[in-house]
Amino acid sequence: MDRSHLAADPARSRGREFPGTTDESRGPRSAFQRDRDRIIHSIAFRRLRSKTQVFVAPEGDHYRTRLTHSLEVAQIGRVIARSLGLDEDLTEALCLAHDIGHPPFGHAGEDALDAALADAGGFDHNAQTLRTLMRLESPYCTHEGLNLSWEVLEGLAKHNGPVENPHWALAALDDAFPLDLHQWPSLEAQVAAVADDIAYDNHDIDDGLRAGFLELDDLLTLDFIADQWREVERRFPHAPRDRQLRELVRGQIGWMVNDVLAHTRASTEGLDDPSQIARAGRQLAGFSPALHAAERRLKAFMYAKLYYHPEQTATADKAHAVIEQLWHAYCEDPARMGSEWADGLPAQEPHRSRHIADYIAGMSDRFALERIREITGNAPDDLSNV
Repeated sequence: MDRSHLAADPARSRGREFPGTTDESRGPRSAFQRDRDRIIHSIAFRRLRSKTQVFVAPEGDHYRTRLTHSLEVAQIGRVIARSLGLDEDLTEALCLAHDIGHPPFGHAGEDALDAALADAGGFDHNAQTLRTLMRLESPYCTHEGLNLSWEVLEGLAKHNGPVENPHWALAALDDAFPLDLHQWPSLEAQVAAVADDIAYDNHDIDDGLRAGFLELDDLLTLDFIADQWREVERRFPHAPRDRQLRELVRGQIGWMVNDVLAHTRASTEGLDDPSQIARAGRQLAGFSPALHAAERRLKAFMYAKLYYHPEQTATADKAHAVIEQLWHAYCEDPARMGSEWADGLPAQEPHRSRHIADYIAGMSDRFALERIREITGNAPDDLSNV
């Protein structure tokens, strides 16, 4: 049942883009532990605390942000990795870093930047994660970026599997430090990806119910959730409804984790070496076919009932307008970005537009709203929908 022989080995890492700049012998940490710590200590990671997960600029303290979501993904990823005997530190690093490239206001912000960069190659948050970690977040005197190990960068680049047509940002980084984009990533990277699905599927249900955008009766039209709910009512018939709902979410997570463990063990049966993972030609760590189909139905439900809820789309339109206004303001007067960013602005396109997009993408929701108030004198007071 153990799959430790298929785990990534930090002692056999394929190295870093800038070799010789890190004293790997200093202290007891492995290469992957060091990477995890660099991510946690980064400014880009700290900014996730004020970036949209589901609700834009939420007023309540109880709703998830990109930071709390990333921590929850890491918790689920570590559980799965430990149960399979994989490298927990690599898994955790990938889980913690996977959303660092998201701009303010979630997908509304991404859509606005993608439109702004239409003539400069567009914008993609997965590629921006690599761009941030490899070029923009630069605390060291000897090199650009955090100089993370090949295994971490590979896992982040292939967040959704092999990449046949990389975005311009990812293509440029792959040219500098090739990441075998056409192959499947490590089991740890595949675990991180499915942990992300488990976390946001269930925690978005939790937040949606709390905010009143989702109704339990609607959720129970999905048979697999109805099965979980009947079990909650059987075990805790007299518990308050809010506690029953939280038990439902916990039960869903446990059910999904156990399915991933069983399916991954079955799909990796007979494999002898980690190198076989890359050549397998398919995802090996993930949901069983039955749960995969159920999870697709859940996602379709969440898009219809939560993500595309009329109040959500109205808020997203306002957020999109904020990013669009910021873009035009910085294009017209780059000095508004401050000297650190304005002084480094390239003279030629597309690099000029990409530089401005880098600045906006790094903003938190709060900072973006502060800047638009500073530039225009006002900002949508009702941008938050919870």
